[in-house]
Amino acid sequence: MTYVPKRLIPAAIALSSFTFTMTALPGTPAVQNAIPIPYYNTNVFAAPILGIIGGTIMFVCGWLWLQTRAKKANAAGEGYGQHDETDVGGVGAVKKETETLSTHHTSFTIAMIPLVLVIALNAVMTYFIFPSMDFSGLQAQFPDLNIAGSLGLWSIIISLVVACTVLIVLRIGHWNNLQKTINRGTYDSMLPIFNTASEVGYGAVIASLAGFLIIRDSILNLNPDNPLISEAVAMTTLAGITGSSSGGLSIALSTLGEDYLRMAVNAGIDPELMHRVAVMAAGGLDTLPHSGAVITLLAICGLTHKQSYLNLAMVTIVIPLIAVIAIIILGTMFGSF
Repeated sequence: MTYVPKRLIPAAIALSSFTFTMTALPGTPAVQNAIPIPYYNTNVFAAPILGIIGGTIMFVCGWLWLQTRAKKANAAGEGYGQHDETDVGGVGAVKKETETLSTHHTSFTIAMIPLVLVIALNAVMTYFIFPSMDFSGLQAQFPDLNIAGSLGLWSIIISLVVACTVLIVLRIGHWNNLQKTINRGTYDSMLPIFNTASEVGYGAVIASLAGFLIIRDSILNLNPDNPLISEAVAMTTLAGITGSSSGGLSIALSTLGEDYLRMAVNAGIDPELMHRVAVMAAGGLDTLPHSGAVITLLAICGLTHKQSYLNLAMVTIVIPLIAVIAIIILGTMFGSF
């Protein structure tokens, strides 16, 4: 019998949630994929084929890495391991919230409908509905509104609202406590909202400092002929410093977004390519050991950095950075596609 060591579980979870689904796949409603929209006037489907290529590199290489590690562990006689499943991260027994489960189980098809709706409606709004609408009246009423930079965000919001509404309707009569579910979803949405808002504010303060001009110029002049390289370095470095991909993106783009857009236009680089490289690069050093997401994941799994971090770093740092390099090379050679 083949056993998967528990120490590989955090890496497997991170591979599915911290890499290709978060930064590479076109259409993903992840906050990281939405942050560059107002800066580059793009949408979540920016550079779709390049995104799919990058996502494929992350998934395939990450999966192969975990498979080889699992096989090596089994060859050495290592099984699942001895673990105290009642103690999570050494903080004591976990109190599990118990609820009376409904006898009406949601089928796989119904469960997939809202997920498909988010991507499908987003695409319809982005490529068909909004391009056919006349926003001149709205622009006249709100002259300072950047409509081109807002359409991508409006598409995400509308698609998410519709998908949530459809899910509620499909499950009418089967909810244990619909109000509690909505309240919990609302509360959980507050963290990324306030995190992103505070990080943009923090970035604005940093940009106002005199010393920031030196840092900005050194980053922007890293490779003047190819702003993709400079952008990737800036995004992943700030993501590593903050321990957050969304934090690094927010700070970098709030302080350097206009400069990168100008450089891209001057170099003839499609802003969609800038969008995709920025998001994928931010998903590189964001999972350094001090990252809150890493600490939380290891605590939930009841494991330590010593036990699991090496494999987690391989699938969330090393392989994603390789994917970013590949996308930069392809984008430089063939442009955005």
